[in-house]
Amino acid sequence: MAITEGMSEDATAKSKRRSLRLVPILEPRRDVSDGFRIGVYAVSLLLAALLSVALLALSGVPPSDLFREIATTVFSSPRALGSVLAQMAPLVVAGLATAIAFRANFWNIGLEGQMILGAIFATAVAIFDIGPEALRLPLMAMAAALGGMAWIAGPAMLKSRLGVNEVITTLLLNYVAFNLLLHLLYGGWKDPVSSFPHSEQYQDFERLPPLGWQNLTWALPIVGFLSLVLWWVYSASRFGYFLDFLSNNRDMARAMGLPVVGLSLAAILGSGAIGGLTGFVISAGIEGRMTQDFHVGYLFNGVLIAFIGRNHPVGVVITAFFMAVLVQLGQSLQVFFGTPFSVVRLTQALFIICVAGSEFFLTYKMHWRSAA
Repeated sequence: MAITEGMSEDATAKSKRRSLRLVPILEPRRDVSDGFRIGVYAVSLLLAALLSVALLALSGVPPSDLFREIATTVFSSPRALGSVLAQMAPLVVAGLATAIAFRANFWNIGLEGQMILGAIFATAVAIFDIGPEALRLPLMAMAAALGGMAWIAGPAMLKSRLGVNEVITTLLLNYVAFNLLLHLLYGGWKDPVSSFPHSEQYQDFERLPPLGWQNLTWALPIVGFLSLVLWWVYSASRFGYFLDFLSNNRDMARAMGLPVVGLSLAAILGSGAIGGLTGFVISAGIEGRMTQDFHVGYLFNGVLIAFIGRNHPVGVVITAFFMAVLVQLGQSLQVFFGTPFSVVRLTQALFIICVAGSEFFLTYKMHWRSAA
């Protein structure tokens, strides 16, 4: 009898423990305020920063030295700040190019190919002396935009007409563009003076002029103006409103009679044009010629900047500045602390993971209830 009572008491205790167990219940959020969204992003970035500090500490960089190095890299002198801003300019254009396509639900992974074609078109204008000297630089910029548009037009048409995945087509075209670049630089466009595989040096009127402060060129004001224009397009124009509608619900946009194909193609071609301008900004503003590796790394950085910046011009500019600081800081850590490049890349990956994880809290509300 006592054994039976003990067994019943154990069963009762187990059932009580089961009833006290909490299980999560997910509920989709119907509306997210701007304040809550900013707060979630801020927390995710703070978490990523703390994890990055811990990772670098394990790699041999004490937090005190890290903070001192950040201050030295950015704020120690006008020259340091100028270097960050010069690094920031092409990153902003790369982020804007990727963000425009992403807002149209077109996953443009061909930024490097569009940069290469933009630089090739711009360099052709310089090599063949197309146009008068006073208009040479604007002609190079327009040619670069045209080259980027031409390179993205194929994947755009393949997706709209045949439903071909744009990730595959844009990515594979990067390799085609790179081999075209090598063919030119190791062939007819090789520098006739040094015989090295890069184009001949641009003439002074074919380069973006300096601003007169540190090493900054007119690339920075051009990028700032482009960001303002896109901000106005997204925030105040009918095209931006329709594009948001299309991004959120393509089927509803089609049912409402919006020109879905036209809106998508306009955004995609705009993405390719700005991708081509990225190549122009680097070639005419930084390198002074077309080199064989000017495009390396910008695809990853462009996607990262667009993702963290939420595909918005203001977010892209802020993120690009932050990325420029990380690039300068990473170079400094490699030189003075011997930090491996892989660790620097891993810190960038931590920011991607944390920002991506924040989408969960923006999409769902979590409730807890006792299990039955």
